[in-house]
Amino acid sequence: MYNRIILVGNLTRDPELRYMPNGGAVCTTGIATNRKFKKQDGSQGEEVCFVDITFFGRTAEVANQYLRRGKKILVEGRLKLDQWTDQNGGKRSKHSVVVDNMQMLDSKNSNDGGGHSQNNTSGGNYNAPQESYKQPAVQQQSDNIPDINIDEDEIPF
Repeated sequence: MYNRIILVGNLTRDPELRYMPNGGAVCTTGIATNRKFKKQDGSQGEEVCFVDITFFGRTAEVANQYLRRGKKILVEGRLKLDQWTDQNGGKRSKHSVVVDNMQMLDSKNSNDGGGHSQNNTSGGNYNAPQESYKQPAVQQQSDNIPDINIDEDEIPF
């Protein structure tokens, strides 16, 4: 089976970093994605989706250090169903994303030096020793890329 999800959006809250008993880092936050569309009557509509996301290992520490509420990021990971029983005995559930890869999308002029990329190399086995951290590569911008004026309504997705 294939379970892969990619989201681009803004963080809804500051990351919260904790450490598991085995010393592994866990960072939780949320992301909001939005979709603009035209309604049948011709007016603009917008749909917002809020998703909880979880980082592990060195990626969790990097996320805690550089990310703040409102920052734009791209995350790639797997969808996970969380289930629990609430205080009233009712069964509850929600979907969340376990992040494997993260890319900060804010401009280079941001205070956190956005544009860095970070991979979680533990491959989902969070009890395994963490592999060495690679320095994030700064994306290079080329001066010979032409400016294209595209209206968001013209994009088919």
